[in-house]
Formats: sequence, structure tokens, C-alpha cells
Amino acid sequence: MWENNPVTRALGIQQPIFQGPFGSGHSSAELAAAVSNAGGLGAYGAHHLSGEQILALAADIRRRSERPFNLNLWVPRSAEWGRPMDESRETAYLQQLKPLFEQLDLSPPASAGNPLHDFNEQVEALLEARPAVFSFVFGIPERSILDRCAERGIVTLGAATCVAEARALEDAGVNMVVASGLEAGGHRPAFLEEPQPSSLLSTFALLPRVRDAVSIPVIAAGGIGDGRGVAAAFALGADAAQVGTAFLGCDESGASTLHRSLLRDPEGCDTVLTRAVSGRLARYIRNRLTESADQWPDPALSYPLQLSLTRPLAKASVDRGSADFATMAAGQIAGLSRHRRAAELMASLIADSTLHTNSPDPETTEE
Repeated sequence: MWENNPVTRALGIQQPIFQGPFGSGHSSAELAAAVSNAGGLGAYGAHHLSGEQILALAADIRRRSERPFNLNLWVPRSAEWGRPMDESRETAYLQQLKPLFEQLDLSPPASAGNPLHDFNEQVEALLEARPAVFSFVFGIPERSILDRCAERGIVTLGAATCVAEARALEDAGVNMVVASGLEAGGHRPAFLEEPQPSSLLSTFALLPRVRDAVSIPVIAAGGIGDGRGVAAAFALGADAAQVGTAFLGCDESGASTLHRSLLRDPEGCDTVLTRAVSGRLARYIRNRLTESADQWPDPALSYPLQLSLTRPLAKASVDRGSADFATMAAGQIAGLSRHRRAAELMASLIADSTLHTNSPDPETTEE
């Protein structure tokens, strides 16, 4: 019933339902195409790819679907929040990690590194690829980049965790804003102030505030895993709903078999906001890595150094079929979805959201 709204008209999609763009290889061209083919907006988190890989990715998605899709990048920051980095801190932190590596029969790293690709190279490739949507987190690209997107007909979409960030995105000329609540899996994309677990807003507290503060389309994200969540998001003023964890649990996603099975577990899984994975605050499935970091006097180095240390631990853990040191993003709705295929999940989101929107008021229904 929301097929004709500002978002669907602007993007040329059938349903205002977005797939969350998962980073670190959890996205897949197959999933993005499946969501787009089902009428929504498929997405791929491409911040870990080089420019050449981004061009190959876009071509792969287009071989699978002729419909619009979204590519996501992380805006670089000049400095990270938190404690400054020095050699003594790095040495002490590596000593904390050493037993974890030894448990997996890995050689402990001698130092932390920077696994990132050049952002400007990524942007140039994205502009050449011309996806329907360029979404970004952790900041706002330079005005020249936004202007070049406009020239190419690429819709820009920024993420906000508070009203001030939403206003900053609109003032910069960004076309649409994602209101990202604390329930969401993965990183908290704050960029104006350091995110603190105690001060984060839930999706359904943040959403109406953002809706009242900006005039551009607003996409709700975080804690939306079925039709009830979609219907609630629209009731609070959203123009579209972004679903992450439920799509991550689908067979087409790039998540490991172990990761997907935990996300679909009817009993759910315990998630935690932690800096242990990347150095930035993010929501992951609680495991031995996050619990160990909770006990350390220094829980994580800054981003992206921390990421270079946890990636080999995660790979080795998953290769052994163990969740102990795996880095598995998950929102608080983990376990809510029962659908293994993206098309089935899309159909359920559409049908159930309409059902819950049109449900009769029990106080007015005749006996």
C-alpha cells in the first residue's frame, strides 16, 4: 500500500523496502539482485573493496538484475575517537590478543595494520558504475562528490543516529537519510559525536524526531525484521524501511553458514555493542572475543588497526565451525525471521505489513 511514495518514485522501485548494506564480505551480488528483483532496493557494502573490485561487483549485480541497487561506502575521518595510539599501547594490546591466536594455532601478529582501500579511488569507481543509490556512513562526502552524483542521476543516502546528524545531511544536499536506531546490527554510523551505548536512541524514538526535523525522505533502520516492524515504521513517518539482519540470514547473503544459522535460530542470539571487532562501536553476536575484550583494561585499538587484528581470528574460527572468535554482525531482532530465501522474505514483509496496517480496531469491530 506504499508502492507510490517519494522513495519508490525517486528510485523506480516497486516497494519501499531496502536491504541493509553489509560490510566485510557479508553482502553478496546474489542477495542484492534477489532483493531488487523482488521489488525492493538491494544493496552491497563495498567499503572493503578496491575501485577495480567495485566496478566488477556492479557488473556482477547487473548481470543478475536490471533493477536499481545501492552501493555503500564508509566516509573516512581525519581522526578516530578514543585514546591516542602509540607503540607501547600497541605492544600491550598485542600481548592481550596473543592467547586467542594461540588457541587457534595462529602466529600472533607482530603489529597492527591498515587494511583499507583509498576512498577517492572507491568513489571514482562508484561514479563510473552509476548505481541508482550511493549510500554512506560515518560522515558526509565532499560537496563535489555529491554534485557529481547528482550529475549522473545517482541518489545519495546518508545515515544518522541523531537529529543533528540528519539535519547536517539535509543541509549538505544529501537526498535521503537513514534514521539508524541502536537495535541495528553492525556499526553505529555516528559522525558528529562519539557514540556511547548509554546515549543511543532506539529506532522508534529516533524516527519520529528525524521525520519532524527534515523534509527529505526518511528511511527507518534497526529492529525491523518482519511486516509488523515495517508497518510500525510507516506509522511513525518513515518513507521506507531498511531490513538488515533478516536479509543477512538468507541463503543468498555472504555470511557464513554458521552465522546464518545463528541469525535464524528461533531462540535468537545474544547481541552486544562492542568496539572489540573494528575499534568502532558495533553490534555483534556475543562470543568469547567480545567477552574477553570486556575484561581487558584496553578493549580495542582504534579503527582500522583493530580490524586488521580480528579478521584472521574470525576467519580461523569460522573455518573451524566455531563462533568463539567469529565477528558476526546481528541486530536485536535476530531469530525473528524464518525465511531462508530473499524473495520469500520480501513477499512476507509486503504481505504482513499490509495485514498489520489494515487490521481492524478491536474496539470498533462488531461482535
